[in-house]
Amino acid sequence: MAGAHENLEHAEHAEHAGHSNKRIALLISVIALFLAFAETLGKSAQTEGIGLNIKASDTWNFFQAKTIRQTTLRTAAENMTADLGVAPTDEARATMTKQIEAWKSTVARYESDPAVKDGRKELRAQAEGYEHKRDEALAKYHHYEVASAALQIGIVMASAAVITGMMALAFVAGGLGVLGLVFMAIGLWAPHAVHLI
Repeated sequence: MAGAHENLEHAEHAEHAGHSNKRIALLISVIALFLAFAETLGKSAQTEGIGLNIKASDTWNFFQAKTIRQTTLRTAAENMTADLGVAPTDEARATMTKQIEAWKSTVARYESDPAVKDGRKELRAQAEGYEHKRDEALAKYHHYEVASAALQIGIVMASAAVITGMMALAFVAGGLGVLGLVFMAIGLWAPHAVHLI
Protein backbone atom coordinates (compact mmCIF):
# COMPACT_ATOMS: atom_id res chain seq x y z
CA MET A 1 0.00 0.00 0.00
CA ALA A 2 2.90 2.37 0.67
CA GLY A 3 3.93 2.07 -2.97
CA ALA A 4 0.44 3.04 -4.14
CA HIS A 5 0.33 5.97 -1.70
CA GLU A 6 3.70 7.24 -2.97
CA ASN A 7 2.54 6.87 -6.56
CA LEU A 8 -0.60 8.88 -5.74
CA GLU A 9 1.50 11.65 -4.15
CA HIS A 10 3.80 11.74 -7.19
CA ALA A 11 0.79 11.92 -9.50
CA GLU A 12 -0.72 14.77 -7.47
CA HIS A 13 2.61 16.59 -7.43
CA ALA A 14 3.03 16.12 -11.20
CA GLU A 15 -0.53 17.36 -11.78
CA HIS A 16 0.12 20.45 -9.62
CA ALA A 17 3.46 21.09 -11.36
CA GLY A 18 1.83 20.65 -14.76
CA HIS A 19 -0.88 23.16 -13.84
CA SER A 20 1.75 25.64 -12.61
CA ASN A 21 3.82 25.12 -15.75
CA LYS A 22 0.78 25.89 -17.91
CA ARG A 23 0.30 29.18 -16.09
CA ILE A 24 3.98 30.01 -16.47
CA ALA A 25 3.84 29.09 -20.17
CA LEU A 26 0.89 31.47 -20.56
CA LEU A 27 2.87 34.17 -18.72
CA ILE A 28 5.82 33.62 -21.08
CA SER A 29 3.48 33.90 -24.08
CA VAL A 30 1.97 37.17 -22.85
CA ILE A 31 5.39 38.65 -22.05
CA ALA A 32 6.65 37.56 -25.48
CA LEU A 33 3.66 39.28 -27.12
CA PHE A 34 4.46 42.55 -25.39
CA LEU A 35 8.14 42.08 -26.21
CA ALA A 36 7.20 41.97 -29.90
CA PHE A 37 5.27 45.22 -29.49
CA ALA A 38 8.17 46.87 -27.64
CA GLU A 39 10.67 45.80 -30.30
CA THR A 40 8.42 47.02 -33.13
CA LEU A 41 7.73 50.36 -31.47
CA GLY A 42 11.42 50.76 -30.62
CA LYS A 43 12.56 50.12 -34.18
CA SER A 44 9.93 52.51 -35.53
CA ALA A 45 10.97 55.26 -33.10
CA GLN A 46 14.65 54.71 -33.91
CA THR A 47 13.99 54.95 -37.66
CA GLU A 48 11.91 58.10 -37.17
CA GLY A 49 14.65 59.64 -35.02
CA ILE A 50 17.31 58.96 -37.65
CA GLY A 51 15.11 60.40 -40.42
CA LEU A 52 14.39 63.54 -38.40
CA ASN A 53 18.09 63.93 -37.59
CA ILE A 54 18.86 63.90 -41.32
CA LYS A 55 16.12 66.49 -41.98
CA ALA A 56 17.46 68.73 -39.20
CA SER A 57 21.02 68.41 -40.53
CA ASP A 58 19.93 69.22 -44.08
CA THR A 59 17.95 72.24 -42.89
CA TRP A 60 20.88 73.54 -40.84
CA ASN A 61 23.11 73.10 -43.92
CA PHE A 62 20.66 75.16 -45.98
CA PHE A 63 20.62 77.76 -43.17
CA GLN A 64 24.43 77.92 -43.27
CA ALA A 65 24.42 78.30 -47.06
CA LYS A 66 21.96 81.21 -46.74
CA THR A 67 24.24 82.77 -44.12
CA ILE A 68 27.25 82.53 -46.44
CA ARG A 69 25.33 84.03 -49.36
CA GLN A 70 23.97 86.77 -47.13
CA THR A 71 27.42 87.65 -45.83
CA THR A 72 28.87 87.68 -49.35
CA LEU A 73 26.16 90.05 -50.65
CA ARG A 74 26.34 92.28 -47.57
CA THR A 75 30.13 92.60 -48.05
CA ALA A 76 29.70 93.35 -51.77
CA ALA A 77 27.10 96.05 -50.97
CA GLU A 78 29.38 97.63 -48.36
CA ASN A 79 32.33 97.64 -50.78
CA MET A 80 30.26 99.21 -53.55
CA THR A 81 28.89 101.79 -51.10
CA ALA A 82 32.46 102.76 -50.25
CA ASP A 83 33.22 103.08 -53.98
CA LEU A 84 30.23 105.37 -54.65
CA GLY A 85 32.24 108.46 -53.77
CA VAL A 86 34.82 107.79 -56.48
CA ALA A 87 32.34 106.87 -59.23
CA PRO A 88 33.25 108.82 -62.41
CA THR A 89 29.70 109.82 -63.45
CA ASP A 90 26.21 110.29 -62.08
CA GLU A 91 25.04 107.47 -64.32
CA ALA A 92 27.64 105.11 -62.78
CA ARG A 93 26.60 106.21 -59.28
CA ALA A 94 22.92 105.55 -60.16
CA THR A 95 23.76 102.10 -61.49
CA MET A 96 25.87 101.32 -58.41
CA THR A 97 23.12 102.58 -56.07
CA LYS A 98 20.56 100.42 -57.87
CA GLN A 99 22.84 97.36 -57.48
CA ILE A 100 23.44 98.13 -53.79
CA GLU A 101 19.68 98.31 -53.18
CA ALA A 102 19.14 95.01 -55.03
CA TRP A 103 21.79 93.31 -52.90
CA LYS A 104 20.33 94.75 -49.69
CA SER A 105 16.89 93.51 -50.74
CA THR A 106 18.31 90.03 -51.35
CA VAL A 107 20.11 90.12 -47.99
CA ALA A 108 16.80 90.97 -46.29
CA ARG A 109 15.03 88.14 -48.19
CA TYR A 110 17.75 85.71 -47.12
CA GLU A 111 17.11 86.74 -43.51
CA SER A 112 13.34 86.15 -43.68
CA ASP A 113 11.13 85.07 -46.55
CA PRO A 114 7.67 84.16 -45.19
CA ALA A 115 6.23 83.62 -48.68
CA VAL A 116 8.68 80.87 -49.68
CA LYS A 117 9.65 79.94 -46.08
CA ASP A 118 13.32 79.56 -46.89
CA GLY A 119 14.81 82.56 -45.11
CA ARG A 120 17.26 82.04 -42.27
CA LYS A 121 14.55 82.80 -39.70
CA GLU A 122 12.19 80.19 -41.16
CA LEU A 123 14.98 77.65 -41.68
CA ARG A 124 16.06 78.01 -38.05
CA ALA A 125 12.49 77.36 -36.89
CA GLN A 126 12.20 74.31 -39.17
CA ALA A 127 15.53 72.87 -38.03
CA GLU A 128 14.69 73.38 -34.36
CA GLY A 129 11.29 71.74 -34.95
CA TYR A 130 12.97 68.72 -36.53
CA GLU A 131 15.42 68.54 -33.61
CA HIS A 132 12.56 68.63 -31.10
CA LYS A 133 10.72 65.82 -32.91
CA ARG A 134 13.98 63.86 -33.21
CA ASP A 135 14.64 64.17 -29.48
CA GLU A 136 11.13 62.95 -28.73
CA ALA A 137 11.50 59.96 -31.07
CA LEU A 138 14.84 59.03 -29.49
CA ALA A 139 13.39 59.37 -25.98
CA LYS A 140 10.63 56.97 -27.04
CA TYR A 141 13.24 54.63 -28.48
CA HIS A 142 15.20 54.53 -25.21
CA HIS A 143 12.06 53.75 -23.20
CA TYR A 144 11.12 50.96 -25.60
CA GLU A 145 14.62 49.54 -25.26
CA VAL A 146 14.31 49.47 -21.45
CA ALA A 147 10.87 47.87 -21.82
CA SER A 148 12.32 45.29 -24.18
CA ALA A 149 15.14 44.46 -21.77
CA ALA A 150 12.72 44.06 -18.84
CA LEU A 151 10.45 41.81 -20.91
CA GLN A 152 13.36 39.67 -22.12
CA ILE A 153 14.64 39.20 -18.57
CA GLY A 154 11.07 38.38 -17.51
CA ILE A 155 10.92 35.60 -20.10
CA VAL A 156 14.22 34.20 -18.84
CA MET A 157 13.02 34.30 -15.23
CA ALA A 158 9.74 32.58 -16.13
CA SER A 159 11.64 29.89 -18.04
CA ALA A 160 13.85 29.37 -15.00
CA ALA A 161 10.71 28.99 -12.88
CA VAL A 162 9.55 26.13 -15.10
CA ILE A 163 12.92 24.39 -14.80
CA THR A 164 13.47 24.91 -11.07
CA GLY A 165 9.89 24.86 -9.86
CA MET A 166 10.56 28.04 -7.85
CA MET A 167 7.34 30.03 -8.08
CA ALA A 168 9.10 33.14 -6.77
CA LEU A 169 10.88 33.39 -10.12
CA ALA A 170 7.50 33.40 -11.88
CA PHE A 171 6.37 36.30 -9.70
CA VAL A 172 9.57 38.18 -10.48
CA ALA A 173 8.95 37.49 -14.18
CA GLY A 174 5.43 38.91 -13.86
CA GLY A 175 6.81 41.98 -12.11
CA LEU A 176 9.35 42.51 -14.89
CA GLY A 177 6.54 42.14 -17.41
CA VAL A 178 4.60 44.89 -15.65
CA LEU A 179 7.74 47.05 -15.53
CA GLY A 180 8.17 46.51 -19.27
CA LEU A 181 4.58 47.59 -19.86
CA VAL A 182 5.12 50.71 -17.76
CA PHE A 183 8.15 51.73 -19.83
CA MET A 184 6.23 51.03 -23.04
CA ALA A 185 3.44 53.30 -21.81
CA ILE A 186 5.92 56.03 -20.86
CA GLY A 187 7.54 55.76 -24.29
CA LEU A 188 4.18 55.93 -26.01
CA TRP A 189 2.52 58.75 -24.08
CA ALA A 190 5.14 60.65 -22.06
CA PRO A 191 8.64 60.05 -23.44
CA HIS A 192 10.14 63.01 -21.56
CA ALA A 193 8.60 62.13 -18.18
CA VAL A 194 11.51 59.89 -17.19
CA HIS A 195 14.98 60.85 -18.37
CA LEU A 196 17.11 57.80 -19.03
CA ILE A 197 20.12 59.40 -20.71
